[in-house]
Amino acid sequence: MAKNSLDSSLPGFILTILGTSLEPKYLCRECSRILRKPVQAQCGHRFCSFCYNKLTSSGPQRCTACEQEEIFEEPSSILDTNSAFPDNAARREIENLPAVCNNEGCSWKGSIKEYETSHEGRCECSLVQCQACQEMIKLSEKEQHSERECPERTLNCRYCKLTFSFKHIKAHDEICQKFPLQCEGCGKKKILREKFADHARSCSKYKSSCRFSAVGCNAIVENEKMLHHEQGSVAEHLRMLLAAVQSLREREGQPRSLQAPHSKAQELGSSIRHLEQRLGSLGLYCSEGEEEEEEEGGAAATLLPLADTRLNGYSGKAQALPKLCEALARKLSTFENIVCVLNREVEKSSLTLEAYSQQHRLDQQSMDSLTHKVRQMERSLALKDLAIAELEQKLKEQEFSTYDGIFIWRIGEFTRKRQNAREGRNPAMFSPGFYTSKYGYKMCLRLYLNGDGTGRGTHLSLFFVVMKGNSDALLKWPFNQKVTLMLLDQNNREHIIDAFRPDVTSSSFQRPVSEMNIASGCPLFCPLAKLEGKSSYLRDDTIFIKAIVDLTGL
Repeated sequence: MAKNSLDSSLPGFILTILGTSLEPKYLCRECSRILRKPVQAQCGHRFCSFCYNKLTSSGPQRCTACEQEEIFEEPSSILDTNSAFPDNAARREIENLPAVCNNEGCSWKGSIKEYETSHEGRCECSLVQCQACQEMIKLSEKEQHSERECPERTLNCRYCKLTFSFKHIKAHDEICQKFPLQCEGCGKKKILREKFADHARSCSKYKSSCRFSAVGCNAIVENEKMLHHEQGSVAEHLRMLLAAVQSLREREGQPRSLQAPHSKAQELGSSIRHLEQRLGSLGLYCSEGEEEEEEEGGAAATLLPLADTRLNGYSGKAQALPKLCEALARKLSTFENIVCVLNREVEKSSLTLEAYSQQHRLDQQSMDSLTHKVRQMERSLALKDLAIAELEQKLKEQEFSTYDGIFIWRIGEFTRKRQNAREGRNPAMFSPGFYTSKYGYKMCLRLYLNGDGTGRGTHLSLFFVVMKGNSDALLKWPFNQKVTLMLLDQNNREHIIDAFRPDVTSSSFQRPVSEMNIASGCPLFCPLAKLEGKSSYLRDDTIFIKAIVDLTGL
């Protein structure tokens, strides 16, 4: 067998896609799934091509199915790549089995062949993994997720075209030099961040901080009103500057004078004495007379009022300081009270939020538990449905089974079934099983309504199949009973009959190791032309096929 005939990259189909009950003969003996591109080993067991290649990739292997069934026999039970062959008959039967999609929310139905060729891996409801965030999403939502929802998706800034992660979008917007801003003063829009500083300096309505903000002025005014503000706040700005200078002197380690008025008085006295000395050196004083007294009185009259004015100014400022400190203390106390109230509200909100979080966790746990129970019930129902289907199949088989080697198979809706066979949807049909006796051989018939092999399109092809039975260990093998196959003339005049005696060397008549052996029979059983027109073999769209197994020697 050519190597490429076993090529397959996938294991068997999962069981949940089957739309009806499954016969064990369609299961892979390795992966226990529905056979995909089945091959049959020499021992008769069937495997998926993928599973068989995997088994034999390291060399010939012993068939575990043969060992489990205690029928191991060399060399037929040795699995080797060159000894297996594609089971096309089983493949066609499997491909025509009804299938449904097992993905949640998908209502697709069809055959397994249609599922493999046009639906598997393409279902819009199937779950796929996002390569960026590793989240499982539906295939139909993959594009939307990648473009709009994935937290790890990459974006291009629409302003500067720089590529960045979605989670960094806010941080990028804060620094993007091409990001458009709006002036709160004049209302102008779409000003690039890189040009906004120039606009802020030139815009008359833009609100800026006062130039004295560095020393404590908190005023924010429009550019056109800045000059007016500075002119009206000269005294306040000078006070702030004085405080800033004093603060700098403290940092530099210079002593701060707490008796400013007294120091100023001393400086003024020193200045007066210095002036007196200079006047004396110039000869402008009178000699111990009235002129000297008048000169001294004049100098004192000129300089002392100036000293008093300055002393009064510093005294007033010194007296105002305690009031200012009291006002600041009151404001500080008010702020502390506000902070305490806010802290209590924050603590209360934190407790409420924690309670809601706890309740949310409890609700989530309840939902998870209920979801788990629902899934368990769904699995239980699926298993029960499968068991019921198997029981129905067994009851149906028992209803139509016979135990005397004679079986009559009624096939209704012949025209529709033959049309399906002609179109390849259901080329083959299996009859219910029948027996030579209660504990005898189990058999069935396989019928191709549009022919098979040499009879395709021209004849009915009818085959006899030996099946695996419960009493096979007690029977004589190989099967060697004469088989007669008949298409009944419903006028009871001329039945179409074909009979054969089994070839005991053929694997078709050895003891079955799987559910059924390879079929053997008549590919040219009956010309299709005999079923056309007013045929006595076809009445009310129904034909009858009869099988007779010779019981001689049993």
